[in-house]
Amino acid sequence: MLEGENKTIGLILTSITFILTAFATIISLIIIVILIYQWYRKRVKQDDKITIYLCLHIYLCMLILTTIGLSMNIRTFLGDLNGQLFDSLGCIFSGYVVLIHLGKMYIAFINQAFYRFVRIVYPQYGYFLSLKFFLLLTMIEYLCISGIVCVVIPWNGVIYFIYDHFCYVSFTNLRAIIWIVLSVYALPCLCTFMIYMRITTFLRHQRNTLTLVMRQRQKRDFLIVRRILMIIIFLLTLGLPGTFFIIRYYVTGDYHPLSLRVGWMSVAISMAVLNVVLIFFIPQLQNIVRKVFQEHRIGVSTVVIQPEEIQI
Repeated sequence: MLEGENKTIGLILTSITFILTAFATIISLIIIVILIYQWYRKRVKQDDKITIYLCLHIYLCMLILTTIGLSMNIRTFLGDLNGQLFDSLGCIFSGYVVLIHLGKMYIAFINQAFYRFVRIVYPQYGYFLSLKFFLLLTMIEYLCISGIVCVVIPWNGVIYFIYDHFCYVSFTNLRAIIWIVLSVYALPCLCTFMIYMRITTFLRHQRNTLTLVMRQRQKRDFLIVRRILMIIIFLLTLGLPGTFFIIRYYVTGDYHPLSLRVGWMSVAISMAVLNVVLIFFIPQLQNIVRKVFQEHRIGVSTVVIQPEEIQI
């Protein structure tokens, strides 16, 4: 349990993390409701269905992450203020669930990039542009990322942190840290970068025989892939504070009690920013959200105007 100045700073960090995580949770929930509404209430084209599904997948991963993050923050508050302990199998399990969905969120971005990649480079392979393919791919990815994360179970990769009152991957377990960093963070970034480079090469060498509509669609898809790469780089950048504390531990041998709280505040910042930025980075998602709010505004205006007309 933290004491003195560390306790005060820890409570401040946890409060900031809680606010950001709550904001991200609300935004994720709103976007998910909008996407589901758009899917079932509107006539959606096949391409738009895939886009909606891919966006829904990302926001569901973020919602799960932020929901668990809120529970972790609450446990931290209760532990700091009341001295409660939460060391249990359920806590350990939640730590693995967080790692799985962190990895799945990054993979969801790869799916977005892969979809654009196929549309630009291999449009003749229609199966890879179908909703069934991405549904199957999602299930396979969940199994794969779960298997990857479960590798650290024999190493006691996820432990209970007495200073933070929740469970997460241990900074002091070098094998687990390296495995998680490479598989959950580095590999998705590398895959997205390779997709980006392949599309860049293809666009440079393609012939100018395509129609204007096709060129515009390729340009839009390429722009989205570039933005996805920027998002992943941004997420990796926000992981630098946690990386600093890990390096600090292995250099000095001293584990700072606020290490994990600083790291999770970075995660909360990334979730809050990502929830908003994605709306503007994916044109189809932006159009869907705009249309829903415009319809709502028109509906409200109609309700306000009707009583006035009746009075006249």
